[in-house]
Amino acid sequence: MTRLDRVEQTTRGRFTGPPLTPRTAVIWSVLAAELDRRAGDELTVLDVGGGTGGFAVPLAQAGHRVTVVDASPDALAALTRRAAEAGVAGRVRAVQGDGDALAGLVAPASADLVLCHSVLEVVDDPTPVVTALAAALRPGGAASVLVAGRAAAVLARAMNGHLDVAAALAAAPDGSAGPRDTLRRRFDADGAAALLRAAGLTVEEIHGVRVLADLLPAAVADGQPGALVELERALAARLPYRDLAAQLHLFARRPA
Repeated sequence: MTRLDRVEQTTRGRFTGPPLTPRTAVIWSVLAAELDRRAGDELTVLDVGGGTGGFAVPLAQAGHRVTVVDASPDALAALTRRAAEAGVAGRVRAVQGDGDALAGLVAPASADLVLCHSVLEVVDDPTPVVTALAAALRPGGAASVLVAGRAAAVLARAMNGHLDVAAALAAAPDGSAGPRDTLRRRFDADGAAALLRAAGLTVEEIHGVRVLADLLPAAVADGQPGALVELERALAARLPYRDLAAQLHLFARRPA
């Protein structure tokens, strides 16, 4: 049974969080396999940019202790309320701070699992952030990293008629369209993996997230949600579909 095949069983047994969606199913599949591997252990989890707790609260409900680092006080207030409503306030800790300051916020070798989702696109420099993520992991610990995909952004702009923006995104070394772009950078799979490896992590898996979800008419996506989740899971690791996804999910480990 693969990681992606395990998700429904694990979700029913461990997680009581939100239902699987095209934005979360592949990520939860990989995380579920890691929790299965560490079954019986209470993990220390660090969620960088975890916001209102979409991942933190279900992980706390599964019996783990989660620290969420986020720059938004409003998001952290919502996280605190959400954790209290879920009955896991004692397992969730909120720390205000941004990814660029992570090295000063987290003790070295203190986490078994680090989540860094949609952060590396917006920080000033992703290299020290990834270095801090790796340093925060205990030997053998794992990192779940989600980044914006460059190819999907180029295709989306071109399909919407913004050929000049698509050309700029394709040509820019950092995958950004300039000062008006909401993201500082976007990644391809090789570039993102190289960033993690340079910090001493071993990349074990790369999946595409939202391979098709952003391309389909809303009537199709909303009318067949279960079928879309299954198709996303089926295509997530297959080339060329993986590399055309709106986001790339990398699962890496600090060597023991």
